[in-house]
Amino acid sequence: MTDKAHNQPADPARVNVNETHEVRYWTKALACSQTELRTAVGEVGTSTPQVKEYLAKHRKK
Repeated sequence: MTDKAHNQPADPARVNVNETHEVRYWTKALACSQTELRTAVGEVGTSTPQVKEYLAKHRKK
C-alpha cells in the first residue's frame, strides 16, 4: 500500500528540502537536481513561486 501523503508535498506553497519524499517530489515536479533545488531554496527561501522563478532564471542551457 502506498502512502498518498508521501506522493505530494504537505504544503504545495512551500518547498521543504528537509523531507526526503518532498525533495523527490519537487525535483521531479520542477525538473531539477537536488543540488539545484537546495541552492534555489537557499537563495530565495521556500516559496514555491520564488523557487520556480529562480530555477527558470538559472537553468543550465
